[in-house]
Amino acid sequence: MKNILFVFGTRPEVIKLAPVILELKKYPDKYNVLICNTEQQKELSNQTLKYFGLKADLNLDCMRPNQTLAEVQTRILSELNKVFQSNKIDATMVQGDTMTVLCGALVSFYNKIPVYHVEAGLRSYDIFEPFPEEVMRQMTTRVADINFAPTEKNRQALLAENIDDKKIFVVGNTVTDALFCLSEETIAKSAEFFKEKNIVIDENLVLITAHRRENHGERIDRIINAVEFLAKKYENHTFVIPVHPNPNVKNKIHSRLGNLANVSLLEPLDYPYLVYLMKNAKLILTDSGGIQEEAPTFGCPTLVMRYETERQEGIDAGVSVLVGADYDKIINESEKILSKPRSQTRLKAQNPYGNGTSAKQIEKIISNL
Repeated sequence: MKNILFVFGTRPEVIKLAPVILELKKYPDKYNVLICNTEQQKELSNQTLKYFGLKADLNLDCMRPNQTLAEVQTRILSELNKVFQSNKIDATMVQGDTMTVLCGALVSFYNKIPVYHVEAGLRSYDIFEPFPEEVMRQMTTRVADINFAPTEKNRQALLAENIDDKKIFVVGNTVTDALFCLSEETIAKSAEFFKEKNIVIDENLVLITAHRRENHGERIDRIINAVEFLAKKYENHTFVIPVHPNPNVKNKIHSRLGNLANVSLLEPLDYPYLVYLMKNAKLILTDSGGIQEEAPTFGCPTLVMRYETERQEGIDAGVSVLVGADYDKIINESEKILSKPRSQTRLKAQNPYGNGTSAKQIEKIISNL
């Protein structure tokens, strides 16, 4: 039996690692799964774990108010090192490109433990777009023993960086596996949730998320300006914004958009509620990475409010449009969708990020190793 340590700290990491954790737990004779939550997003990560019926074995409580990136890294490295000193670990599994991912990979490397990197090979090749994630995923690659790449494009990026082809496996993205975990009962409960909040979920629903660090400052102002214009022009549309708790985002959104009748500002949503919105949305505006991968499953047009994306497959497939924090682009591209009935704007392209079998593929690869 092998002791596999899963290290995560944010909601997207939980969503994308949960299918792998659940798959490995099917084979208790082969794996002892140890779940470690750095709690980089404390409330969001623990909330999402519950949805999947999981609970962390270790909670590190690494976040403090107004920490710098260097301070966050120092705290996570120190706390994770204690985990390795207190437990026998045979391999460490990390996902994506957060501070938790980099720290998990580094501490594992320092202890000469193999690193398995889920969602490897995503690249924008601009170290400040997204910041600081682009550097973190590139650095994680240098110490990873196995790279689970979502797409062939990601594999080619790794090969171009002289990563041994034997260390790369194209398995799709586990985020699509997570979508298939949703039951009809869960969907029904999601519908009731929005009904109780008097939020109309119909064919004129617009979902908006904005939180990335590089969009703070003037960029979030331009995004809010565009959303305000659209909400006032399309009064028969409902604009739903789950507001990120970061005060750099939260305070501005509430002060500027809180009084608009057709704009609903919500606390961060439980995973199934967010999926319910994606499934029913006419249009999505987002700077999230995960939503870029999830939305194509539901045929929803998506405007990516970033200037670079490491998920180019969606752009190439025509399921996403890159608009940055450009006021005019956001409005122009949004109006192409909002001015037409929902039935005329649905996307027919297949999701380029996977078919829901990634976790099973990952388990087979690990087992063979």
